[in-house]
Amino acid sequence: MKEYGLNRLPEPPMPGTVQIFARQFLSPFIYILVVAAIISFTLGQNPSGVFIIVVLILNAIIGTVQEYSAQRSAMALRNMIKGMAHVIRDSVARTIDVEEIVPGDLVQLSSGDKVPADVTLISSHNLTVDESMLTGESLAVSKNAIATVDEDAPLSEKVNHCFAGSIITHGRAQAIAIATATNTEIGRIARHVTKERVSEPPLMIRIRAFTYQVAGGIFVAILSLTIMMLLKGNYTTEAIILMTIGLAVSVIPEGLPAALTVALAIGMRRMAKNSVIIRKLIAVESLGSCTFICSDKTGTLTVNELTIRQVVLPDDKVFQVTGEGVSPGGKVCGNTEQQHLQQLCIAGVLANESHLSYAGGEWVSDGDIVDVAFLVLAKKLGLSITQLRQQHTQLELIPYESEKAYSGSVNFDGDKSWLYAKGSPEKMLSMCSHMETSSGSVQIDKALIEDQFESLAKQGYRIIALAKKEVIECGCKQFEHMSFLGMVAMIDPVRHEAFDAITRCREGGVEVAMITGDHPATAKSIAIELGLCGQDAAVVTGAMIHKANAKGPKAADELIRPVRVFARIEPQQKEQIVDSFMRQEHFVAVTGDGVNDAPAMRQANTGIAMGKRGTDVAKETADLIITDDNFASIVSGIEQGRVVYNNIRKVIALLVATGFSALWLFFLSVLAGLPMPMIAVQLLWLNLVANGLQDVALAFEPKEGNELSRKPRKPSEPIFEKVIIEHIVISGTVMGGLAFVHYYLALEAGQSVELARNLTLMLMVLFGNIHALNSRSETLSLFTLPVFANPFLICAVPIAQLVHIAAMYTPGISDVLAIQPISLVQWIQLLLIASSLFVIEELHKWWRRRSQAYNAA
Repeated sequence: MKEYGLNRLPEPPMPGTVQIFARQFLSPFIYILVVAAIISFTLGQNPSGVFIIVVLILNAIIGTVQEYSAQRSAMALRNMIKGMAHVIRDSVARTIDVEEIVPGDLVQLSSGDKVPADVTLISSHNLTVDESMLTGESLAVSKNAIATVDEDAPLSEKVNHCFAGSIITHGRAQAIAIATATNTEIGRIARHVTKERVSEPPLMIRIRAFTYQVAGGIFVAILSLTIMMLLKGNYTTEAIILMTIGLAVSVIPEGLPAALTVALAIGMRRMAKNSVIIRKLIAVESLGSCTFICSDKTGTLTVNELTIRQVVLPDDKVFQVTGEGVSPGGKVCGNTEQQHLQQLCIAGVLANESHLSYAGGEWVSDGDIVDVAFLVLAKKLGLSITQLRQQHTQLELIPYESEKAYSGSVNFDGDKSWLYAKGSPEKMLSMCSHMETSSGSVQIDKALIEDQFESLAKQGYRIIALAKKEVIECGCKQFEHMSFLGMVAMIDPVRHEAFDAITRCREGGVEVAMITGDHPATAKSIAIELGLCGQDAAVVTGAMIHKANAKGPKAADELIRPVRVFARIEPQQKEQIVDSFMRQEHFVAVTGDGVNDAPAMRQANTGIAMGKRGTDVAKETADLIITDDNFASIVSGIEQGRVVYNNIRKVIALLVATGFSALWLFFLSVLAGLPMPMIAVQLLWLNLVANGLQDVALAFEPKEGNELSRKPRKPSEPIFEKVIIEHIVISGTVMGGLAFVHYYLALEAGQSVELARNLTLMLMVLFGNIHALNSRSETLSLFTLPVFANPFLICAVPIAQLVHIAAMYTPGISDVLAIQPISLVQWIQLLLIASSLFVIEELHKWWRRRSQAYNAA
């Protein structure tokens, strides 16, 4: 214990609330605002300083709440190997806490136990283990203590080892503990999951780039404005400082954090209606940005319930079977009254230790999944399992043993005793001398049956053969000279909605790859059915990736790039595959439900866990959880993610265009030698209150309907791209230019600076009202959009106007803002000036639509 420590997995460190709160101030926007607040207080501009401090604190609180809710990744790993374990120490059997297991302990394992550590088997009897949480293999694995396995063999082939966290489904064994805690296979995964995440959500990458772009622009603008004012020579030092503070405040989109949070929260609510639960708020947009989905097979693209798909009789008659999972929905296609078909099914039901029942509104099963599949087949044939077992009294049960590769049952049906057996085709053929056909029992044609078997195996099926014989008495020679009944082809079936979902992904420009621990033939068969690849497509295995990695990342990328099916993949290799696609400039989402998926989910830009069958580890590591385990829900999430990002773009365009208009207004005023057109506190009021209501309401905008028909944004595409830049320059130039003209004319008409500023502020508020309405779509005319599709914005626009008018008449507020009431005639004149923005923006959208149509043609 002193040498190896407790058999316990590491707990990820959790930063405190104070630390998270302090981290919110690490941003170029914040630095600029802090400097502006300090200077404001120094110059006695207390209202401006207070406004700025309030904004900083509000933003920090919002950020803290977001980040604190995102600090739970991988906590469930601690529970994966907790519990009690049975060991023999000093020749005495003991039951101890799993955390007390140390290397060298002699561990006792039996059916139902969770393996407490990585162990090497020293004896085993009929041992099968469920390792799906580590390997992704859907079937229980047979273990054998006497097997010889290479040390560098893949995890799925180490049949003389058992691994921590896996479940003993059948049999018993003794084993020596060889690794505990972080030295186990699950411990290696824990180290990957608890380390600091390298990748980031796409929105964070784009917002950070946007932040530095705006911060750089502000610095250049302030420097240019200061030089211009110094060259003019008619501005005092205090005027220059106040002007630069006002400029900084006007350009920084102070309302962006609140609007961003609202947009993400709305997306979270809409996704929840589509069975997508968001664990980390920032991940709402991530699905919309993804260009590549790496999906687990078992339980994600398939139902994780073994199902019989074909029944093949010895005379080459084939029956197709529909339906999936333990539900008897579906049927056997063909003449199901055939005696030989029914005899095969009866053999599968009687040589069986499982149970199937209907309880609580659904079908539930207990026992080995192969045995359960035969019970489901009987239901599809219309047979009563209870009646069959009552009519055929069981005299002896021969349980399945991996060493024997078959199981059997001796049953008495009233006048005869029959031995029924099922197992691997190779084993059953060695026991049979005859086969049942429509012509009766004839000499077995082993070549014919071997051809049938090979054909099914190439399609990725798991094959079980069945046989029977009449017995006089039980004995060791009873499994000889049996009559071959036929074979069934089993597979973990594809979810019926998965094919359409993958098709929709491709239509939206999102590629999908399947990564599984299953056999390559099985993986390819499923992939073909899903439309992921063609008959001639290559399947890359873990061994191939291992060899490519030895040659370097470039060789690995060349191997992985064109492939869409990966089989016999270990957990760390899933992570390497994700890395490769990310190096190819993809935004990668990883779906899965097992512990083996956790490292790749953490490495990817977005991790998606299956909610029903997913392990706690997968759910805690993921950014999103699909509650119905339906791959199609991911497609709905992609659509909503794109809607969220589009709305964020609209909000950013609205805020930055307003900031640019103020910037343009300031520059024109300095060029004309005019006083500052608005003071800093007025600019804060314009950004936070007048525009703040509208930008938040704009985040509620519903989908336009063509989100999935567009290709995903390129990972390298910034927020500031051509369309937004055009919108900002055109709208900002019109608003700032007209506001300057009005401000200049007001001063020329002999109005005071205070009155001219008052009218200019009202004009900018009206510009903001019209701009918010026209920002509902980047390309569609406002006339084509349903008026009340976004009732929040329809209400926010008049409310923003009324709030500003109310501030004019409210003592205290009007004094701080230096504003006063205006006449109705003045308001109408300003509204007419602002309306010109609507005409210009509609013309710009028309031009954009025409350009897009021309380029498409």
